[in-house]
Amino acid sequence: MNITDYFVNGILILLVVRQVRGSRLDLINLVLPVVLISATALYYLRSVPTAGNDLVLELVLTGSGAALGVLCGLTTHLRRKADGVHAKAGFAAAALWVFGMAFRMGFAFADDHGAGDAIADFSRTHGITSSQAWVAAFVLMALAEVVARLVAIRYRAHRLTSSTAATLPAAA
Repeated sequence: MNITDYFVNGILILLVVRQVRGSRLDLINLVLPVVLISATALYYLRSVPTAGNDLVLELVLTGSGAALGVLCGLTTHLRRKADGVHAKAGFAAAALWVFGMAFRMGFAFADDHGAGDAIADFSRTHGITSSQAWVAAFVLMALAEVVARLVAIRYRAHRLTSSTAATLPAAA
């Protein structure tokens, strides 16, 4: 990992701080995570290898990211207020987000600090054809985590506003 990698991961971790602080669900907190993770994908993702078991690796990590994102979205506290729905990540939501980040950063750190041969052996044994497959898998994992979290929160917010609107008496 280089300084850029740490910087990108630091920005993504700052999203957790923003989520823990809480805010009204608006266009900014919908677009900002998508823009940041898309920029990250553009920076790291050169290709998505599909040879050997590369696709399996990518699907497993993408699925793991989606699962983390949904769990994060389900454990985020939503509250209806006069100006709209507010979301605030609690301990569980923040912990899940940080776990995903730490998993990806830990893998990169381990690769740079002595585990490279073990990862190469694992890759050969399991038919993973290149380091780009690992890069693609981790980038897709992060992308899936962000999108799944946003979808879960927005769906829950929609249900919250729909159920609130349904219980209000009709104007005469």
